Amino acid sequence: MLNVTVWGENVHEQDDAAVQKIYPDTMHETIAAGLRAKLGDEVKVRTAWLQQPEHGLTEEVLAETDVLTWWGHRAHGDVDDAVVERVQEAVLAGMGLIALHSAHFSKIFKKLMGTTCSLDWRSDNDRELLWTVAAGHPIAAGVPHPLVIGQEEMYGELFDVPQPDELVFVSSFSGGEVFRSGCCYRRGQGRVFYFRPGDQEYPTYHQPEIQQILANAVRWAAPVVPRKLPDVHHRATPGWFDQA
Repeated sequence: MLNVTVWGENVHEQDDAAVQKIYPDTMHETIAAGLRAKLGDEVKVRTAWLQQPEHGLTEEVLAETDVLTWWGHRAHGDVDDAVVERVQEAVLAGMGLIALHSAHFSKIFKKLMGTTCSLDWRSDNDRELLWTVAAGHPIAAGVPHPLVIGQEEMYGELFDVPQPDELVFVSSFSGGEVFRSGCCYRRGQGRVFYFRPGDQEYPTYHQPEIQQILANAVRWAAPVVPRKLPDVHHRATPGWFDQA
């Protein structure tokens, strides 16, 4: 069984009536419910959020987490740097991370990417077409080509991130913009997936196909080796291999 922690900023849900109407159970609980529905007994899903002590991401919680999903927007700067360091270490040791939508500007994603992670955007109730560009990739399993998302915020290139190890999806919008919307990375022993759709103003996380992508991503990002930070080995003698 995979242990998944769904982390949410939980700010819009507290003071934005429009978001409360779309996500009355909060965005993170909606994402968690979708994973439970799609993955069933494969997973045990818990939620955590910004306002909890240590943002709900204690050493104990992270040690028990195989895959962490992260949604943030307005309060990136309120995330404690010590927690960010803790999450980074967990990823480097093998925990999977799924960064959602505006989590491109989260401290943890920028730290793992080493770039500004900036992009173009337009919030104008746009239609998004999500195109699969890696046929046969496990994250794209069962996803229509293209997947139509009727209402979404536009993100456009240039997306200042390292070239993905694997690019699974690109998006197109009514203004002609395109965007690398499904990016896979490996950092240390861990797998990282960035997935673009999911603005708080639209019901994206209620869409079954989006839930399927997130479920596929959890399976892909799960650790494939026992959790352990990469370390440096001191070779004491030149002939160590022959003596083994």
